[in-house]
Amino acid sequence: MGAEFVVTRMTAEHAEQVLAIYQGGIDEGNATFETAAPTWAEFDAAKLPEHRFAAVDGDGRVLGWVAAGPVSDRCAYTGVVEHSVYVDPGARGRGVASALLKALVDSTEAAGIWTIQSGIFPENTASLAVHQRAGFRVIGTRERIGRHHGRWRDTVLVERRSPVIG
Repeated sequence: MGAEFVVTRMTAEHAEQVLAIYQGGIDEGNATFETAAPTWAEFDAAKLPEHRFAAVDGDGRVLGWVAAGPVSDRCAYTGVVEHSVYVDPGARGRGVASALLKALVDSTEAAGIWTIQSGIFPENTASLAVHQRAGFRVIGTRERIGRHHGRWRDTVLVERRSPVIG
């Protein structure tokens, strides 16, 4: 199977498609506590520019994206980021999420970041599986951590600790 897509740095040119994929994940109900995608300005301000990537096909269509932001502004946590990865439903099962997570791992390790973490709804078994394949481990379940559409939801905290940093 040849390369059906390339992973590239996410830019403002990708904004409309990135936010549409984000909203699609929100609408599915098992991706995030968010109820609406942010504006590009809000997204851009919250995510570290050097740690956000888009998977783009030969026609310029964004198939998925990954982005990370700091977990805290405290200096002790400068090497810890929280990430999100989203794939368009029509592009799932093609290795998009795995390629995006690899790009994120490569960029964070090059920057001296030692931990990438995320909270995943336990019902999102596909995301949990792709993260496990990418070297993430389950830390534990945060029970009833937040309300989502009127009901309490758990999240599974996953992290990838760099074997080369620290």
